[in-house]
Amino acid sequence: MLGSTSAFALMAITIRFASATIPTTEVAFFRNFFGLLALLPIILHSGRGLPRTRNLGRYAVRTVVGLGSMLCAFWAIGHLPLSQAISLSYATPLFATIAAVLWLGEIVRARRWAAVSAGFIGVLVILRPGVSFSTAMLVPVLGALLAALVAIQMKQLSKLDPPDTVVFYTYLLWVPLSLVPALFQWTWPSPTVWLWLIATGVLGTLGQWLWTRALRLGEVSALQPISFVQLPIVVVFGWWLFGEVIDLWTLIGAAIVFGANGYIAHREAVLSRRAATQRPAQAAKPGE
Repeated sequence: MLGSTSAFALMAITIRFASATIPTTEVAFFRNFFGLLALLPIILHSGRGLPRTRNLGRYAVRTVVGLGSMLCAFWAIGHLPLSQAISLSYATPLFATIAAVLWLGEIVRARRWAAVSAGFIGVLVILRPGVSFSTAMLVPVLGALLAALVAIQMKQLSKLDPPDTVVFYTYLLWVPLSLVPALFQWTWPSPTVWLWLIATGVLGTLGQWLWTRALRLGEVSALQPISFVQLPIVVVFGWWLFGEVIDLWTLIGAAIVFGANGYIAHREAVLSRRAATQRPAQAAKPGE
C-alpha cells in the first residue's frame, strides 16, 4: 500500500510537469495509452491470454464516468496547489458512502453518518467559502464525486469479472474515449514532456496494480491510513519543485477528512468481520 501511495503521489508530480505545456485532455489520453502498454505485460504474463467479458456495456458507463473524474483530478493537479488538490480528492470515500446508500441500498448507521458529516466539514474548512473560495476549487470536489460513483461501479463489476479483467477493459476503453477530447486541443509534446507522460502512465498502472494486491493481503482499516502518506509526499515535492507552501486551513481540513475516512474504513472492516463470523454460525443451524 505504501508503494501504491508513493506511485500515485509521484504521478501527481509528473502530471503537474506535463500540464505546464500541454492540455489536461492530452495528459489524460497519454496516461491511459502508456498505462495500457504498461499493463499488457502484466496481463499476458499470466499465460491465460487477454481477458474476456460479457459486460462491455457496464464497462462503457464506468469508463465515461471514470474519465470525467480523471479530467477533473488532472486539471486540479495542474492548476491548484498540489496539497489542496490532493486533500480535496480524499472526499471520495465520503461521497461513496452516500452513493452506496442511494445506489446499492446499503444501511449506514448513525456513527458512520457522523463521520461523513465530519468529513464534509473538513472539506468546507479547505474550501473556506466566503473567505478564499474560488470556483476552481470545486473541480477536484466534482472529481471526488465522480470517483465515488466509479467506486460503486467497480464494486459491482468485481462481482462479475476478475480484478485483472476489470482493469484491462477499463484501460482498453479509456484510450479511444480519452483520445476524442484530446484531439480538439492537440499539442505535440516536447522530448522532455514525453518522458513525463510515459512516467505518468507507468506510475498510474503501478499504483493500481500494487493497490489491488494490497487489498488482497490486508484489511481496509489497516491500509486506508497508509494512503494518506500521499499528501506529505506531494507537499514536500510541491515545496521543493514548485515553491508551494501548504496552507494551515488546508492542513486542518485534510486532518479532519483523513480522520473521517479512517473511521469509515474501520467501521466497514468491523462490519465485514462480524458478517463473516455470523455466516458460518447461520450455516450450521439445523434445517438450514
